[in-house]
Amino acid sequence: MTGPTAADLLVVGAGVAGLTAAIAAADAGLTVTVLFKPSPGGAPSTSTAYAQGGIAVVDRADPQDSIERHVADTVAAGGPLVDVDAARSILADGPAAVDRLIAWGAQFDRRPDGTLKRTREGGHSLSRIIHAGGDATGAEVQRALTAAAKTRATLSAGPAQVYALLVTGDRVVGVRTETGDVLGRTVLLATGGAGHLFSSTTNPLGATGDGIALAAAAGADVRELDYVQFHPTMLYTPGARGRRPLISEAVRGEGAHLVDARGEAVMDGVHPMGDLAPRDVVARAVTDAMERTGAPCAYLDATMIPDVAHRFPTVTEAVRAAGLDPQTDLIPVVPGAHYLCGGVVTDLHGATTVPGLYAAGEVAQTGLHGANRLASNSLLEALVMGLRVASAAQAATPLPDGAARIVAPSTARAERSALQDAMTRFCGVRRTVDGLTELRGLLADPGFVADAPAVTPRDHEDAVLAAVARMMTGQALAREENPTEALEATR
Repeated sequence: MTGPTAADLLVVGAGVAGLTAAIAAADAGLTVTVLFKPSPGGAPSTSTAYAQGGIAVVDRADPQDSIERHVADTVAAGGPLVDVDAARSILADGPAAVDRLIAWGAQFDRRPDGTLKRTREGGHSLSRIIHAGGDATGAEVQRALTAAAKTRATLSAGPAQVYALLVTGDRVVGVRTETGDVLGRTVLLATGGAGHLFSSTTNPLGATGDGIALAAAAGADVRELDYVQFHPTMLYTPGARGRRPLISEAVRGEGAHLVDARGEAVMDGVHPMGDLAPRDVVARAVTDAMERTGAPCAYLDATMIPDVAHRFPTVTEAVRAAGLDPQTDLIPVVPGAHYLCGGVVTDLHGATTVPGLYAAGEVAQTGLHGANRLASNSLLEALVMGLRVASAAQAATPLPDGAARIVAPSTARAERSALQDAMTRFCGVRRTVDGLTELRGLLADPGFVADAPAVTPRDHEDAVLAAVARMMTGQALAREENPTEALEATR
């Protein structure tokens, strides 16, 4: 085909999955183009940069831990929807992927003897979470990868919002942006999740489900969007919406516990692992506590952690900005949309069901997370799958001849706040068949979701959000109505 020169690997997204693939591909001698969504005000544009807890990875020197034990914890958290073979494959490659990240310059917290410090988080049977800067792991990973990418001569990166995929025959060959077309022999979607479908989220502003909508428009298989992980401890601020600070699960791993507005323990009698139960269990328990007491939040008591400001500087800064001190005050928390466990279905090399199109990171559904992501498995998955996509890109064939057609999501969109409120009410922590049926009708109502030309970047995002909302609602309703059939269909 004619047009601009095609990169060997075209990456959409500059978080851990995208940059890992880009750097590894450049190191293998490939030409790489990375496009990332512009971020207003200079705030970090990736969820990676906001990740606090760390990376879940087996310590090869720990005789108590093993890949099989990590797999068992992952299955216990994610349930029967976890693909055990996929989980074993990805987790087994974790230690080597972390070694590669460290070689690229990432610096993790270490003990005096030089070994990596490890903590425990919800759903893990022992301490295997490595971290950086106390609770700033994502920021360190983003820093290291961004710095490494800048040193690769065959790698170029720049801001651009992707509006459509380019397809020749049945193969994705590039993307369309506001400034023109960009081609790639292999196209990787590493666009993150869709937290801004909901009124409050831990995700950055750009997490609007772009990659999911683009892949679906091209005919890619998209599954299990209805499994949204709501983190149980997002900082509560009255009246706030949009991105809210996360209170890392590692705070509970160091001894903090949840109490309701009456001072009663939230997790007593709920789960054998107590405050370190899997996230979906804790999020429901916090919601139950709020409903039981009539309070707008529950509370995290971290006052027993010695020098909490040193161990958790990011959390401390956010709490102090709200006028509280985590060393002496209870921290008000609520569940918030955090992580999309489903997404664009891929194989264990990152390939989607559409030739030429790959996906990695939160946008992808590898089978690792099942119905509920085990804490800190996400950065590990993104590292491993990013490396595998880079390997796959080395075997890509030249682009086919012929003109490319444009494949884009619908431009129908709703007013964003109204959509977020409806999704939070009907498709949040609590769901019913009646509520989801009402939501499906609302999303089909031309008075609520209207088709109009998308002019601004926000228009395009709003259209993507509406498209993903329709898919998520349909999948959630099908599962609520026929849970056994829905489960069997995913196997």
